[in-house]
Amino acid sequence: MITAELIENKLVVWNVEDSRRLFASGFFGKPIGIAKPKQNDFEAPIILDLLEGYYLFSRKKEIQIMKEGKRIGQESFLSICKKEYVQFEEKLFVYSRLRDAGFVVTPGIKFGADFAAYERGPGIDHAPYLVRVASPSTKITAIDIVLAGRLATTVRKQFIIAIPELGSGQVTFVGFDWWRA
Repeated sequence: MITAELIENKLVVWNVEDSRRLFASGFFGKPIGIAKPKQNDFEAPIILDLLEGYYLFSRKKEIQIMKEGKRIGQESFLSICKKEYVQFEEKLFVYSRLRDAGFVVTPGIKFGADFAAYERGPGIDHAPYLVRVASPSTKITAIDIVLAGRLATTVRKQFIIAIPELGSGQVTFVGFDWWRA
């Protein structure tokens, strides 16, 4: 079992061998001090985002979480994640669906989205999709779509709105393509 230490709102896997193994198993985490790792031949711990950490903890059962030397249970960790993340459960649901479908999912904040989704992985290919998570009750304006479209086409990606319905266990993915006239 791989141990991750909760420090503020991130998880750190200090053991370098465990870090390499997690990274190699699906590009989980980011090696500290390495901007664009391509393989798992680094000599650094990795930092996990809370979403990917919770996914590895609760769904994959690959890591255990420690805080100040004590093991954290699933309910406590979920409570922490909900305090740190807006729409944590909805985003986790979409993240899990994308991961389970074989995509490599990374934070998409630098693109103005919740996630960037890769078919093979960062450094191997470019993420073809930007994903924004919206609840079924979210009002999306035409300006929101135009702004997302402008950004997505600038970085050559398809913009997708993911609408999770937690009660039914379904996610609706709405993709937008822009055409130049």
